Amino acid sequence: MNWDDDTTGTEAADRLVGPAADGEDQAVEAALRPKDLGEFIGQEKVREQLDLVLRAARARGATADHVLLSGAPGLGKTTLSMIIAAEMGAPIRITSGPAIQHAGDLAAILSSLQEGEVLFLDEIHRMSRPAEEMLYMAMEDFRVDVIVGKGPGATAIPLELPPFTLVGATTRAGLLPPPLRDRFGFTAHMEFYGPAELERVVHRSAGLLDVEIDPAGAAEIAGRSRGTPRIANRLLRRVRDYAQVKADGLITREIAAAALAVYEVDARGLDRLDRGVLEALLKLFGGGPVGLSTLAVAVGEERETVEEVAEPFLVREGLLARTPRGRVATPAAWAHLGLTPPSAQSSGNGQQDLFGT
Repeated sequence: MNWDDDTTGTEAADRLVGPAADGEDQAVEAALRPKDLGEFIGQEKVREQLDLVLRAARARGATADHVLLSGAPGLGKTTLSMIIAAEMGAPIRITSGPAIQHAGDLAAILSSLQEGEVLFLDEIHRMSRPAEEMLYMAMEDFRVDVIVGKGPGATAIPLELPPFTLVGATTRAGLLPPPLRDRFGFTAHMEFYGPAELERVVHRSAGLLDVEIDPAGAAEIAGRSRGTPRIANRLLRRVRDYAQVKADGLITREIAAAALAVYEVDARGLDRLDRGVLEALLKLFGGGPVGLSTLAVAVGEERETVEEVAEPFLVREGLLARTPRGRVATPAAWAHLGLTPPSAQSSGNGQQDLFGT
């Protein structure tokens, strides 16, 4: 059970299956987070590798190497940073890239760190360039140069820093410049979770929330959680509400399915926006190819919302493909919506059926 960051616009924030954490998520996650690597579910390779790094550092009596965690929102990057601090017996300082817009902001944080402290920098790829360049020296030499004055009279005052561990988290590792990436001693990529792992997440969270759930109910929630523990926990809370109001409080497969039907989350985890994109692509444009802007207008959403909020999951599920000519539905999309693909004689772009020619 593990969680975490960045989707586009109001639509993303309102989605039950969106990976970004809202205020309620953050409050609940604080109580549900695992406290050590033994409790952490999933990410087996990352856990094994990180355990070796931390145990070796403890044996040497040294601070752990800097750690870079990449992966989609909601997979556990923040949780792992807290576990690193707990395993090393060190305090943790939490900030984010967008909050550090000037080198002075970073210098103030670094200069106040204690020896061995863990600094968690979320969305590190969004940090300003001057702060990024200061971070290079801090990570490598545990020193920063503070510039005093302006112009020809400016003076660089070296400031020694106590050894610390930087844990950087990013949803877009490709945006990190190579000099920054190379300064991390350990880099890990967080993968999406399988159904069996998500079932364990749901069972553990249900126990902590004092919710009764049977194995079939947990499997139903896990199957609609889009491979993301944060979404699994959010769906569990909504199903819990339904079970308390409409049933006797026990979550079964039938109760979970009925509850998620109310919230418009289908058996594959698609919500109203996802299905709207697929239905427009299939019914209006015969499965494509169709341009992104045209598809967005048909759905009644902004282009960015369709591209950054809906499409990534549809592509990952094999329901939609991005091609040079536009968006194209796959056979799996037709099957999921229970529709029959057009015949091979049609043009494939839906124009003939749409205008009757």
